[in-house]
Parts: sequence; structure tokens; C-alpha cells
Amino acid sequence: MTDAFRGGSGNFKKGNKDFKKGNNNNNNNNAVRKGGMWKGNNGGRGGGGPRGGGGPRGGGGPRGGGGPRGGGGGRGGGGGRGARGGAGGRFGGGNNNNKKNFKKDGKLGKVIVVPHRFPGVFLLKGKSDILVTKNLVPGESVYGEKRYEVMGDNEKIEYRVWNPFRSKLGACLMGGVGNMPIKPGCKVLYLGAANGTSVSHVSDMVGDEGVVYAVEFSHRSGRDLTNMSKKRSNVVPIVEDARQPIKYRMLVDMVDVVFADVAQPDQARIVAMNAHMFLKTGGWFIISIKANCVDSTAKPEVVFASEMEKLKKESCKPKEKLTLEPFHRNHAIVLGMYR
Repeated sequence: MTDAFRGGSGNFKKGNKDFKKGNNNNNNNNAVRKGGMWKGNNGGRGGGGPRGGGGPRGGGGPRGGGGPRGGGGGRGGGGGRGARGGAGGRFGGGNNNNKKNFKKDGKLGKVIVVPHRFPGVFLLKGKSDILVTKNLVPGESVYGEKRYEVMGDNEKIEYRVWNPFRSKLGACLMGGVGNMPIKPGCKVLYLGAANGTSVSHVSDMVGDEGVVYAVEFSHRSGRDLTNMSKKRSNVVPIVEDARQPIKYRMLVDMVDVVFADVAQPDQARIVAMNAHMFLKTGGWFIISIKANCVDSTAKPEVVFASEMEKLKKESCKPKEKLTLEPFHRNHAIVLGMYR
């Protein structure tokens, strides 16, 4: 490329090359050809005039200088910064084939399955602790929950994630409750079973030797509960009103635990009636209290205390109370013994 632009007055030096500006003669032999176009004949922003000699394409001279802006193509290199975003692919774009398959002894990288302090419950330890139960029906999901397989010595063990935001009992365990009477082999009367989300995990906890009598009043939820129980032999679905336990007295045996999640203003009375009919002496009751359902005008603490007093009058002695924050707002779990 020719390095000189002739005409005008004054020389501009860049490195060892002289750039002269001014003359707008289009036949100048010293004009520079770049990319098939003649550039630079029109003087730049020289001293000869405000627009490089006043030529209509005098501004084009600076565009010739735009060649350095081509150096701005280095901004294209800035696209390389986008490649940094690609590094995020380490989390999303990696090989997910073994994401849910744990190696022997339940280990895969930094993830370990360990028993919870209460029998029948386990913790999946990784970046955070996840509550899981051993799946009574391997390969089957109840409500779309995640499942994990652990390779044991001779068999695979499948665990189901227990979401505390969808289960009062799961929130109770994650909240650090001090007692949990539901254990392998026991019989549980579950009032307010809904579609069986929590019931399925209780079914995992009690195992093949235990039984869960699940009572639900809604026929729509009762259909889901019945369909779930077809694959779980230890669940007995009962579509009836928990206020009238006499209607299902022929279906329920004496139980070790009564769990209630009915969210009704008279839920303490409902628990007491079922306890009188089905709960063994020395058995446990667990009741989930939603303050707004009992009295929406009173403070939650006042409602909880009032419900506990009602239980005491019915020979149900509370032993422990636990709020379910942050999983469920204005909820509390009360555990106690009967008589």
C-alpha cells in the first residue's frame, strides 16, 4: 500500500510513514487502493479545511482511518467472552448419564445417602441435605418426585425425594422434630390423606410389615389415593368423612399413631374422636394445625395454644410443638401421647 497522501500543507507521521493531506484530485497517482475502492484521496480532517478540504467525501478519509476500527474487530474477540459463558456448560452441558446413579455404598462424587436419626428415613447429602425414603415400589413415582438409585453389595436400592414444601410431615422432619413415632412395622391412621403424596412416604417408612389407613373425604382426591394404593399393598384407602369414624370402624384396626392434616376449625375434636376409637393407650397422635383455618382473626401462637388445651381435655397430652416455617406459613405440628 502506498503510504503517502499528497497535497495541502503539513505532514502527519505515523511510525516511519508519512501521511500527507489536502489535494482532492481524483487522478492523483498516489491514492491508496483498499478493498477494491479508492480511499484517502479526499483529505482527512486536515488543517486545510474543517472537513479535510471540504470534499463531499472528505469524511471518507477518516473512514479510511476506520481501518484501525477494523482493529475493533478485536471486539469480535470479545465474543470470546461469550465463550466464558460457555464455561457455564460445566454445569448444564456436562454428561448427565450418571446423574442419578450412585456408586457402591451410595457415593457419587460428594453425594452420600445416610440413615436419618429416625428409622425409615434417610438423608441424601450433597450441596444440601435432601430428605428421602426407601421406595417400597422401585421404579414407580407417585407425584413426579425425583428418584435415586444406590448400588449396594448385591442389589440396587431406590430412594424417593421427600419435598417438605408439599408435605407437613416432611417439613416436620426437616424442621428438627424431637420425636417421630412413625417407624417400620407400625400401624398408622392418616386423616386428610388428599391424593396420597405424604401417605406414600409414610408407606415407605412403615414398610411391608406396617399398615397405613388413609382417610380422605374428597372423592376426586380419593380416586388418586385409590390408584396409588393399588401398587402399595400396605395402604388401605378410605373415602369417608373423618368426623364420622363409626362409618369406617370395620376397616381400621387399633393403631399406634394417628396423624391428622384436615385443616378444619374443629380438627382437635376430629383427632380426639378417632383417637378414642382407634388409638392404643400409650399411642401417639400428630396433628398439623393451620392457624388461619381455625381462627383467621387471632395470632397463630394464640390459636396453637388454644388447640393444645382442647387436646388435653380429650386425654391427648401434647409432648412437643414445632412450627413449620419456612416450609409452611402459620402452621404448627403438635405431637403427644394418648392417655
